[in-house]
Amino acid sequence: MEAVDRGLKFAYVGRKRKKRDYRRLWIVRINASCRAAGLSYSKFVHGLKAAGLDLNRKVLADVALHDDAAFRNLANLAKSALEVKESARLALEKE
Repeated sequence: MEAVDRGLKFAYVGRKRKKRDYRRLWIVRINASCRAAGLSYSKFVHGLKAAGLDLNRKVLADVALHDDAAFRNLANLAKSALEVKESARLALEKE
């Protein structure tokens, strides 16, 4: 019975760890593609939110892995959203 209980405990921990491991893998894949596009991961995610795109990390990692052209379009969209946001911030500071 103790071995069964111990096994169940490890199974529970493993299910939680799997979620954590996949999230880390997705972030690594997205970051690698972002760096190739000349953008950091954090700025890319911030730019997507500024552009109004709400894509989760799983989808972004899949696009980064399988469709480089689409990911570059997303990166360019994020860059332009960040530039617009920065220019708006500078305009407010001048006033």
